[in-house]
Amino acid sequence: MSPFDPVERAKEIESIVVDDSKRKYYRVSRPGRWYGGIASADCCGCNLQCVFCWSDKPRENPGEYGRFYTPEEISKSIIQCARDHDYHLARISGNEPTIAGKHLLEVIRVINEAKLTFILETNGTLLDHEFLHGLVQLRKVHVRVSLKGASHEEFTMLTGAIPETFDRILDSLNLLLEHKINFNLAVMLSFSTDESIELLKARLSSIAPSVLDNFEEEYVILYPHVAQKLKKAGVRPIIAYTPGGVPKRLV
Repeated sequence: MSPFDPVERAKEIESIVVDDSKRKYYRVSRPGRWYGGIASADCCGCNLQCVFCWSDKPRENPGEYGRFYTPEEISKSIIQCARDHDYHLARISGNEPTIAGKHLLEVIRVINEAKLTFILETNGTLLDHEFLHGLVQLRKVHVRVSLKGASHEEFTMLTGAIPETFDRILDSLNLLLEHKINFNLAVMLSFSTDESIELLKARLSSIAPSVLDNFEEEYVILYPHVAQKLKKAGVRPIIAYTPGGVPKRLV
């Protein structure tokens, strides 16, 4: 399959998973150990096709999984999960939350009113001026941009998206800086060469020293279905986690 434009693909996915103010979710509440403890809901539909994605069926067939929830319904579920586990953080995970931008902003607003900080995990492809203008109006938000690979070639191999998207995501970091929104960059390095990592770090340094200061290394977790998908795609990680283990060099 030829590389696709994830911005155009997001419009296609939006027509399936968004109904006015509602969005499709396949899981509305789950506690998690990430960030020291966070309450999550899992949405359907993503505009990338990462070969290592753990979400699986809700990403590949978003029309067949989950159901629609209003921002108030999903916020209430996340807030209750946070209170039940004494968490102070919340997020939407599973797929790409920014596909439903207006829905997402309203969810964050309600969660902020409950005195919780929202961690926006995103692939960064849809962080434009309009969305960030809405986001900057909210108070307790941290954006975690996840970049798949350290070069254009690695990015396209891992996501199926056109190489230009790699630049679009890095440009979104400039927008976050411009809007003075707290963020960090997490980079999937399981499939990256030492050379591509150094070149990426040099480019990030030219954007702003703070981007490199908050550089987060991310490595694939080889859940059985993830390992099977990688094998089918003919993609082998250099470094990876085993479930519950530590990262190991495989190549």
